[in-house]
Amino acid sequence: MDLYSAARRLERPFRFAPGEEVELPLDARGMIGDGLTCALVRVDGAIDWLCWPRFDSPSVFAALLDREQGGLTAVRPVARPFSSRQGYDDGTNVLETVFEVPGQGTVRIVDFMPWSNDPRSAIHEIHRRIEGIAGQVEMELVFDPRFDYGRERPTINHCEWGVIAHGTRGERLVAVAGSGATWEPRPQGGVVQRTTIGPGERHWMVLSWDAVHPEPIASYRCYEQLRITRRAWRAWSNRLTYDGPWRHHVMRSALCLKLLTYQPSGALVAAPTTSLPEWIGGTRNWDYRYAWVRDASFAIRAENLVGYNDEAREFFYFIRDHVDVEQGVQVMYDVNGDRVPEEHVLAHLRGYRGSQPVRVGNGARDQLQFDTIGALVDAAHLYERFGNTLTLRSWRKIRAVVEAARRVIDQPDHGIWEPRSGQRHNVHSKLMIWVALDRGAGLATAFGETRLKATWLGEAARVREDILKRGVDPDNQYFVAAYGESRVEASLLCLPLHGLISEDDPRLVRTVERIRADLGSGPFIYRYHYDDGVGGPEGAFVLCGFWLAEVLALMGRVDEAQDVFTAHLQASNHVGLLAEQIDPRSLAQLGNFPQAFSHFGMINAALRIDLARRLKGERSGRTPHLIDGARGR
Repeated sequence: MDLYSAARRLERPFRFAPGEEVELPLDARGMIGDGLTCALVRVDGAIDWLCWPRFDSPSVFAALLDREQGGLTAVRPVARPFSSRQGYDDGTNVLETVFEVPGQGTVRIVDFMPWSNDPRSAIHEIHRRIEGIAGQVEMELVFDPRFDYGRERPTINHCEWGVIAHGTRGERLVAVAGSGATWEPRPQGGVVQRTTIGPGERHWMVLSWDAVHPEPIASYRCYEQLRITRRAWRAWSNRLTYDGPWRHHVMRSALCLKLLTYQPSGALVAAPTTSLPEWIGGTRNWDYRYAWVRDASFAIRAENLVGYNDEAREFFYFIRDHVDVEQGVQVMYDVNGDRVPEEHVLAHLRGYRGSQPVRVGNGARDQLQFDTIGALVDAAHLYERFGNTLTLRSWRKIRAVVEAARRVIDQPDHGIWEPRSGQRHNVHSKLMIWVALDRGAGLATAFGETRLKATWLGEAARVREDILKRGVDPDNQYFVAAYGESRVEASLLCLPLHGLISEDDPRLVRTVERIRADLGSGPFIYRYHYDDGVGGPEGAFVLCGFWLAEVLALMGRVDEAQDVFTAHLQASNHVGLLAEQIDPRSLAQLGNFPQAFSHFGMINAALRIDLARRLKGERSGRTPHLIDGARGR
């Protein structure tokens, strides 16, 4: 276990020794954002990942993917050793990092991007407050941007009030500091200034994207922006309706998901990063800075269940408005609803801890993933179930999507896990086709389409019968990953969650045990164990662990469910953020960070287990179902 992970597990400060800087674990970071993009802030005070002005723009700081070429900005002590603690201001996405420097003193850094929950007010700035707590601490401020994913070292010009970096394609990034110190050239690149800060002193550093020139620090109204941002975040977090035993974790997940939302369109990106490896040194490195259609179903359920109806509704509108059934339901969209760029490799970047390739764009955009059809119809179903009313305009599109599901009932696809090894008759995809037909039939009732309802129910029954016949191992009677196979995969845990089968079905019991035996490592679950055309190992998938917790709660095995759930909570980082995957042995986080999938899963599992525990306490025979639609037969 690395020193960062040990400190996190023991809730101790992170310690930075003298000598060469080490490459920190990928989750040794908090996140700030403004509703358009996010920045990752390391526990040592460096911002080493930021794409500006939006999530899928080229990076400005990408030292996360290449320490030498990627670029960063930092506010940190000059002397080593030092220790740090990092956490969020309660109910906000305002991040605080406290440094203690032996023989010097203590300094607090407050990081935020101005935010007011109104996309029209975004000003494309990062504000960093440096506050002396005790002693006299020498601090350094580093400004070393690299535009276009590190391909360009911009020209940095000195002005009266600060410095400005100019790119060859018109990019501009201003840095202003209120310390009064002078910016000097930095041997590694960029500029640096040093200042000593004492008790009660406060200095600011501001980064401003696309500014014409630096202004006096007072012009950025940092104190007012901090007050507005804190107040807006607290007002938003006060809408949280969940008040169970995991309220803190649920709130942090909700705040994370809000940061991952591109407010102008309502799109919710899977993660703010690209190419963080699913195994250190491996090639499973993908670009997740886009909005996946399947996430709509997860998002609408999770966000509505904890009181964030507006966010759920906006994401549904985004997906609804950009799906073009005639062109085929796409797997993902960029944050404006346009086609995701073709996948290509940035060969000049070393990759996180040498994990290559670094990719931009996503090749899965061209895959057939029929589960997205079911996810879209399920999202419409949940939209109605949570108190909204589908318009006729929406219904026309949903009706066309359900008809598209009918046309692909007997076709193979790539499936939810986006393998690059070809197509199969994936049981999870068949499940989601059934979901499209079943939920679509329910919606047809509201629009008086009784004949269509009958047709879809008939087709849904046929798909269900086909799954129960061809999707079950004939000898051992457990569900299989794909027709004609004997192996399992974790997406089979969705069968009871979507209501195709009941929680007491013996085939489900055997499937759960087979998944835990074949894919489990303690409480953690791998997606699958088969050749997916990519090669190399990966970590256990966080969402799959939360699915397991939900299914165990459904089955009445509440204590087991809670054990699985809490193990995943304990694997979250020091500020409650979760990546896509976890190494079960070291508990190191892997994959893009933080991951929306993981936080959806956490919220849904928390509410499912909490409900199951309450029903168990009431000695009720009822099953702890959330808003899930159809029930198993």
